[in-house]
Amino acid sequence: MEPTLRQILRAHRRIAPYIHRTPILTSATANQLTGLNVFFKTENFQKTGSFKARGAINGILSLQERKPNVKGVVTHSSGNHGLALAWAAQQLKMPCLVVVPENTAAVKINAVKTYGAEVVLSQPTPQARKLLCKELSAEKSYEIIEPFDNYDVIAGQATIAIELMEQVSDLEAIVVPVGGGGLSAGIALATKLSKPHIRVLMVEPKGKELAKSMKAGNWMWDGPDRNFSTVADSINRQHLGKLTWPIVLKYAESDVLTVEDEEIIQGMKFAFQRLKIVVEPASATGLTSLLTRKLQKINSSLQNVGVIVCGGNVDLDHLPWYDHQASK
Repeated sequence: MEPTLRQILRAHRRIAPYIHRTPILTSATANQLTGLNVFFKTENFQKTGSFKARGAINGILSLQERKPNVKGVVTHSSGNHGLALAWAAQQLKMPCLVVVPENTAAVKINAVKTYGAEVVLSQPTPQARKLLCKELSAEKSYEIIEPFDNYDVIAGQATIAIELMEQVSDLEAIVVPVGGGGLSAGIALATKLSKPHIRVLMVEPKGKELAKSMKAGNWMWDGPDRNFSTVADSINRQHLGKLTWPIVLKYAESDVLTVEDEEIIQGMKFAFQRLKIVVEPASATGLTSLLTRKLQKINSSLQNVGVIVCGGNVDLDHLPWYDHQASK
């Protein structure tokens, strides 16, 4: 069953000793350019540099409550979740194994290893890495902590919305990036179960095509899960999860904000230059949807808008405005 508000609040208390209560950032320039009062929830300042630390630590702590003798944990991840689970396992003195695609940047692999986790390379498809993760789980008797399709992980991510609503009392909407759906499902759940008048809008990179499914009210993508090409590479999977999809369909707005790569790059530059924060491309999608007035076109009455800045793990040797231009 999907997490209840009581379970989300319990997760909030459970993980509080381990994580940062991330600050709210405001910008007069952003407000002027968007015509809104924008409140940035800066999860780029979270442990390991992304919101994923919340779900990872709640995943392990919840698992330990149910199974006190857990031998270790394993996951599959191309970046932030693997890093977060490695950190969480280190905090709790537990062995951790992370399956990553063989084309993962060395800087990401090395970051996972710094937290003491073992890294195993897989073929670069969602199916291949998930299968290898399952095999290693059986071989080592480790518990799998899925990157997003796990109710404990979803509850951990939901704590972001609890904090945001405590920090900003008069929110009217929250804009959240969507990849596999763990973050957006958590934000939508926590928000709608506690303050149902607040709208939760997902923002996707062009190519994901979630907007079609949300408008139709059922999943429109019949093919296998795949990674599509976008500068926002941490949210580049086509499918949502089996657990996350029903939650966002039920609680998030049917209008999905779609942003293109060039727009994301400009939003990322704005964050670097004007907000003075380092954000990864996925983190810039929410800001981008406001700067390009995609949200305002959907609902011109909104004024106080929260934006989830999901992470700041950037490969400085491969900034997207250089790589994207070189690929043309």
